Amino acid sequence: MKLMTKALAAKLPRLYSGENDDDPLVVVHYFNPCGQGDWHIVEGEPREDGDYLLFGLCNLGEPELGYVTLSELAGVRCPPFGLGIERDLHWTPKRLSEVMR
Repeated sequence: MKLMTKALAAKLPRLYSGENDDDPLVVVHYFNPCGQGDWHIVEGEPREDGDYLLFGLCNLGEPELGYVTLSELAGVRCPPFGLGIERDLHWTPKRLSEVMR
């Protein structure tokens, strides 16, 4: 599965563009198809090496706001089947406060 598309990259606000937004829009949702692990991304931008640095709510058992690179997500293999992280193709953008409920 392609984790980043040109259309998605065009919709993703640049890093730090929403610093003053108390309730940013979650543009994309990535998840572990085999269990725990969700990344609700609100901002991101390409890096010089072609990777993407993303910011949002990362939940690996304890939700916290933080950064993750697209290559980190792409490199994860989820036990027991070795599946990779997936992008929620049916995601409808919503405010971070809705996701945190």
